[in-house]
Amino acid sequence: MNNFQLGSLFSVYGFVALLSYIHGGVVTDRYSPRKLISSALILTSLGGVVLASYPSYLTLQILYGYWGFTSVFLFWGAMIKATRLWGGDSNQGKAFGLLDGGRGIVAASMGSIGVFIFSIILTKNIESASMLERQEAFRYVILFSYFMVALIGLLVLIFLRNSDEKNATVESNLNSYTNIKNVLRNESIWLVMLIIMCAYVGYKVTDIYSLYASEILLFDEIEASEVGALQLYLRPIVCIAIALLADKTKNLFWIIFGFIIMLIGAVIFSLGFIKSNMNFIFYLSLIVLAVGTYSIRALYFAVLKEAKVPFALTGTAVGLISVVGYSPDIFLGPIIGYLLDENPGIVGHQYVYFMLAVFSLIGLMVSIRFSLKTNRA
Repeated sequence: MNNFQLGSLFSVYGFVALLSYIHGGVVTDRYSPRKLISSALILTSLGGVVLASYPSYLTLQILYGYWGFTSVFLFWGAMIKATRLWGGDSNQGKAFGLLDGGRGIVAASMGSIGVFIFSIILTKNIESASMLERQEAFRYVILFSYFMVALIGLLVLIFLRNSDEKNATVESNLNSYTNIKNVLRNESIWLVMLIIMCAYVGYKVTDIYSLYASEILLFDEIEASEVGALQLYLRPIVCIAIALLADKTKNLFWIIFGFIIMLIGAVIFSLGFIKSNMNFIFYLSLIVLAVGTYSIRALYFAVLKEAKVPFALTGTAVGLISVVGYSPDIFLGPIIGYLLDENPGIVGHQYVYFMLAVFSLIGLMVSIRFSLKTNRA
């Protein structure tokens, strides 16, 4: 597949996810997060069996749509609500920072284990291995990954408990549409939507760090994969550091800080002077960009408290926010793929990072607006 086709698969995922956010949020406000999270993980893992068979492009489109349902309708709102309940009134920054830091540790570990499995199964040199040999090696990576997803689903069902599971569901006489209207009347919700959308563009662009290393710095496939795995280790470091600091200051301070740093990193890459034999500058710029991205990501749902969202409507609010906030899942993949395919070499990457700089600037302005609004309240 070319970059556009790969981006289109994520668009299918994003489209189904978009339809799932609101209804999944309503479901989250009515049922136990433990049961929703567990069933979502187990159902998601079943798709890995299909992926490991290297299906046709049409089947892949269906599979990505299926994952859009299992990982959003059943999972997303439940995970955010469980975290918010755990954080209570005074530890929202810590709860969400530790959540994303923990997710970063898992992602980095899985990335490193995946590279290790691929390298030991592929006994030949990467350049001399055939496509079939590479496919066979990667099949083991896929199967291991989805075995872990299923295993964690079972562990969640057994061990995850809220202090009072009844508090995780809504006992409300209001119907779903009334809840949605009540949430949308809150101006802060719209600002949070834009903050998350701009931050999520930064997070999605991390997907091409390895591609930049491969195409521009001329790293081989394993070296480029290691770049992707190494930058993931920045996520838990940054998120856990932010978790320890956030509740001692203001969550919005660190979000504004994150957008400033992300803007600086995006501008550096968009200038296009990071080329082969400039590995130190590449890694330094990558660290700057990643620190900004993960600082925002660690806290953007922690500001639901500042937005004055009731605990009972967390699922509905998260669903509505996510429709706009995660809309880059639909449009960003094809845009990045198009820019890279139509502008080979470093020029395509420059266009991508210039786009990121624009979103970083918008996110910075919206965050400042949100800060001013909440300070007056």
